[in-house]
Amino acid sequence: MKEDLLQTLKSAYGEPIQIKTSTSTGGGCINQTQVLSLSNGEKAFLKYNDHPPENFFEAEIKGLQLLGEAKDGPRVPRPLGIGPGSKPRFLILEYIESSSAGGRFHIRFARALAAMHRATQDRYGLDHDNFIGRTIQKNTLESDGVTFFRDHRIRFQQELARKTRGLPRDIDRRLDRFTEKLENLLDLAGEKPALLHGDLWSGNYFAGPGQEPCIFDPATYFGPREADLAMTELFGRLPQTFYDAYHEVFPLQPGYAERKPIYNLYHLLNHFNLFGESYLSSVDQTVKAFTE
Repeated sequence: MKEDLLQTLKSAYGEPIQIKTSTSTGGGCINQTQVLSLSNGEKAFLKYNDHPPENFFEAEIKGLQLLGEAKDGPRVPRPLGIGPGSKPRFLILEYIESSSAGGRFHIRFARALAAMHRATQDRYGLDHDNFIGRTIQKNTLESDGVTFFRDHRIRFQQELARKTRGLPRDIDRRLDRFTEKLENLLDLAGEKPALLHGDLWSGNYFAGPGQEPCIFDPATYFGPREADLAMTELFGRLPQTFYDAYHEVFPLQPGYAERKPIYNLYHLLNHFNLFGESYLSSVDQTVKAFTE
């Protein structure tokens, strides 16, 4: 892989580049990651995967580029290059130095996210599928947001769970009842499809230089903007100043607190499909809350 890396770096910088040092950042559950110190004095961020799904890193590049086009949105690392072949094993990104999040970061992040959410298109979804973790994310375009969320988020994950994890029959039936009620549970009147990060948990945003809000590892699509905000509350939450600042510049429709678990059910189902049993009780509790 080293020769491929050097060739990709040469193409990115227009001159031969050597890797002086590489430092592991610990990676995640899906990819391994390193910070590369280069002979030209710069740093780059490397993500690699020995067995990536087809179009895995290509989809990430498309997502980063789309998010990066949002006017006044969060900063997004610039893709520098991708490995060769039909299933590239690595992606090289711009390295952005992180800093400690100070008091103004959360307000700046909220305003930048709201600006990103104002980017819109006519239909929910995207013109290509991508990934949520290593799970395929279906982005089939739909004019109706409830139809999109029901069929291509909840029902898709439900069917995957049946095939891969053996979804218990009682929970499966409750999920059927849940999806049948979604039209009454989600009111998207007055909302437009918003450009979403799609996987906005605390590991996918940080404060960059000068407290600049930065986001990465996207699962991008155009969807209900509440879905991004709900994900920030699934595994812990940002300070209340963040939510207050967002609401000040781009007010949410009444009832967000009640709808929040509906959006997060998608991620709980995906975590069940990826990581197993430990997420099943949370899935069932959410579904029961809306069906019993």
